[in-house]
Amino acid sequence: MITKGILTSKFLIFLSIVLSIACSSDSENNVIDETEEPDTEIPEVEAENITWKNWYLSVPIDAGNGKATSIKYTDIVNDNLTASQSKYFYKNEDGSYTLWTKFTGITTSGLSALGDKYCRTELREYWRGNQTTTDNWSMATGVHILESTINVDYVEGNGRTIVAQIHGIESEGTTGNPATVKIRWNDGMIQIDHYTKPANNDPWTSKYDEKVDFGRVDNEIFTFKMKIENGKLYCGLVCEAKGLDIAYTEIYDYVGNGYVHENYFKTGNYFGWHDDYEKSAQVVLHKVVTDHK
Repeated sequence: MITKGILTSKFLIFLSIVLSIACSSDSENNVIDETEEPDTEIPEVEAENITWKNWYLSVPIDAGNGKATSIKYTDIVNDNLTASQSKYFYKNEDGSYTLWTKFTGITTSGLSALGDKYCRTELREYWRGNQTTTDNWSMATGVHILESTINVDYVEGNGRTIVAQIHGIESEGTTGNPATVKIRWNDGMIQIDHYTKPANNDPWTSKYDEKVDFGRVDNEIFTFKMKIENGKLYCGLVCEAKGLDIAYTEIYDYVGNGYVHENYFKTGNYFGWHDDYEKSAQVVLHKVVTDHK
């Protein structure tokens, strides 16, 4: 009985010590205050300023057939451009993209001599993301919007580069591929250069264009807006540094004047210089928004 009592006493002392340690451990290490969030860092996701699947990039480098090189969106997203391509187009630390260009003789329609055609580093739209140049839209239906946020670093030569376009494409019942609306940076002035109704059943060409000085932005960041609604072209311009906030303004009624081409948007740096191989232009693209409904 004495031995049993001693063992029982020792067991109770041991059990007391174990429980004491367990309670101490729970209170110091294992009890979570449910009012505090777990110390888990959530990685930041970079906002996409351009929906790349809706675009491809043209740079004035020979693709092997005498025409400009087209770069697919997957190569842009995966940073898979060659060293020569990256000279014309690259991403900046703030998420913007620099588009540099000069006259190389390599254009989207083929090799060009000095004084003939122009070169570009420019994005071409696939409005549904179908990765085909037949992926175009009609002014006769829906609402079509482009908003490009840009600043022009410099433009040598004559000081002109086109930063956005509505471009027509030849399709059934039409003739030619009109550069229907061109938004030009002209020595700091934003100029709308748009085709109007041709006479005598002529095709839509620059022979019948009109130019509208819309607002001076110089080298500041600005957002140019284009909208086609009810067949009409509306334009707007915002430049905070210059105090500009021009609401959508009607420019021209295309469908009302018989325009039937299908179209696509373009934005970038379409350099209006072809007199030498030296001068260049540089545009920074901060954001591009398109909407089709």
